[in-house]
Amino acid sequence: MTQEQYHIRVQGHLSPQWSDWFEGFTITNSVDGEAVLSGIILDQAALFGLLSKISNLGLPLLSVNRVENEEASHGTSDEEDSTLT
Repeated sequence: MTQEQYHIRVQGHLSPQWSDWFEGFTITNSVDGEAVLSGIILDQAALFGLLSKISNLGLPLLSVNRVENEEASHGTSDEEDSTLT
């Protein structure tokens, strides 16, 4: 299975110190009170593990987006939409 780049959006801000606990994901806080965790997921089990950590912290999950490899390397904002409603 290939590695996939993901952006996971949650409600609330996170300190950059949480990055290690979130398996090295980059944490970006926005002015609208949301945080985006960005990083590589090795497989579905790793994705579920990361989502479980988010749930255990009580953070409302807003969206999970898989980013195409070319987009991730070029930093474009077109993401595969998996927004939770």
